[in-house]
Amino acid sequence: MIEIKNLKKVYAGATVVNVPQLEIKKGESIGLVGNNGAGKTTLFRMILDLIRPESGEVLSNGYNVAGAEAWKNYTASYLDEGFLIDYLTPEEYFYFIGGLHQQNRAQVDETLLGLTDFFNGEILKKGKYIRDLSKGNQCKVGVGSCLLQKPELLMLDEPFANIDPSTQFRLKNILKTENKNNGVTTIVSSHDLNHVTDVCDRILLMEKGVIIKDIATSSSTLSELEEYFGVGQIVTPEIKVDKEENH
Repeated sequence: MIEIKNLKKVYAGATVVNVPQLEIKKGESIGLVGNNGAGKTTLFRMILDLIRPESGEVLSNGYNVAGAEAWKNYTASYLDEGFLIDYLTPEEYFYFIGGLHQQNRAQVDETLLGLTDFFNGEILKKGKYIRDLSKGNQCKVGVGSCLLQKPELLMLDEPFANIDPSTQFRLKNILKTENKNNGVTTIVSSHDLNHVTDVCDRILLMEKGVIIKDIATSSSTLSELEEYFGVGQIVTPEIKVDKEENH
C-alpha cells in the first residue's frame, strides 16, 4: 500500500524527517506516536504530497505520490480544520465532498445516518457554518467527510485531541470497524498512547524525524511506550530500529 524510500525533509538546515525505508501493507492499522516536533505531521504531509521532500519518494500502490493522481481516488485524510471549507454548513460540505465522489444526496444521507451516534446531535441541522463549530465538532466533520469517500487508505492526524470521551470511544469503534470489517488501511497519529494502542495493530515511534521503533501491538506495548516517554529518553538518528513482526 505505502512504501517510503530514503525520504528526507530539511527545514532551515535541520533534518526534520529522515526515513530510509518504511512499508505499510494493505489492511494494516498503524499508530504513529512521538513528542512534539518528532516529525509526525511532516511525514503525513509528505505521504499526501502536501509538501515535497528534499530527497526520496513515497509510493502509494506503486504510484509516486509526487507525480501521479490515481492514489487520490482511494485516499482520505483529515489533518486539521484547514482541510475544511469553513464558510459552508456541514451539510453543504458533505454534499460537496459526496459530489466529488459521484454520490448523490440520498447516498450521502445514508452514510451520514450511520454516523448519528458519532455526531451526537451536534453537527447536522444546526444552521451553523463550519467556522462557528468547536474544534471538536470540526474534527467530527472532517472524519465524517473522510468516511463519505469510502477510502482504501484513511489518515488522521491527532483525531482524539479535541473531542470528548464519548466521541473518542465512538471514533475508536469506527476506526476498528473500517479496518477489520472493511479492510481499510488506517494511519493514525496521536499523543494519547491508550487510544493508539487500542486502535492500532502496529506502532511506529518517531523521534527527531527518525522512526526508532516499529513494533507489533501486544499486551505490553502500552507499558513499553509509557516507560519510554516517562524516562524522557534521548535518541539520535543513529539508533537502530527495533522491529517485531506479527506471528
